[in-house]
Amino acid sequence: MQNPHLRHQLDLHRYKIALIVILSLGLAFTTQAQERSLIFNTSGSDDQLLSYGFFLAAHNSSLRIKYSDNFVDPDYTSLHNVRAIMPVFSPGFALGFLVTGRLHDQVNLLFTPKVGFYEYRTEVQLFTDDADSPNGTGISTVPLLTEETLVEFPLLVKYKSERFNNTRMYFIGGVNGQIRTKNQEEANEDPVVLKGKDLAVELGLGFDLYFQYFKFSPEIRFSHGLMNLYQPGHSDERIAGAIQDIRRKSITLYLNFQ
Repeated sequence: MQNPHLRHQLDLHRYKIALIVILSLGLAFTTQAQERSLIFNTSGSDDQLLSYGFFLAAHNSSLRIKYSDNFVDPDYTSLHNVRAIMPVFSPGFALGFLVTGRLHDQVNLLFTPKVGFYEYRTEVQLFTDDADSPNGTGISTVPLLTEETLVEFPLLVKYKSERFNNTRMYFIGGVNGQIRTKNQEEANEDPVVLKGKDLAVELGLGFDLYFQYFKFSPEIRFSHGLMNLYQPGHSDERIAGAIQDIRRKSITLYLNFQ
């Protein structure tokens, strides 16, 4: 019988130990070699004073509605059958161009004119006569749709992290001037009538990803309108007098190419 001495145990496993050491060293050298051979892409160079690109965007937009005093006034009988006015998020898309000015290695000024196509859906809940309900009344929902095409002029500041290999994270923010393409007379035919000009504040974050021939920057951005867009006296008669303030809001996914 073999003596179970420590030296004999090491003799039994020395080939396994040697193999593990060799594999570990090989893995370490391979990892080092891969890191040294990593290609540092110069596409979308951040050293240019001015650079250009384009983007595609998909957004989900809605309206922020503030009720008027009439809505909660029991003496205002015209709105007794209105239970609620609820904006609903609706999808849309936009496209535009990028003009990037370099202020610092980590700070850019961006001008990104675009054309956006928007739908604003509003659901109006109304009390109706219903003999089957316990109190003799029911609730019906009436959808109202307002469609708009906006020409937008965002002016933004982009703050970037230091570049790590071919990646950078960034934060972005600024203001966005918006002009509707159709005139006010046409807009007055919409069920929820809005004014034609707006100013929004925008904040977002994203990543710069450097490829061999271009820079790709996926980004998510939030937009909140600053101006009251409600145009009284022209909206659907069922909600006349119920609204005091309307502002736009949206969440947008940008795919930037530069």
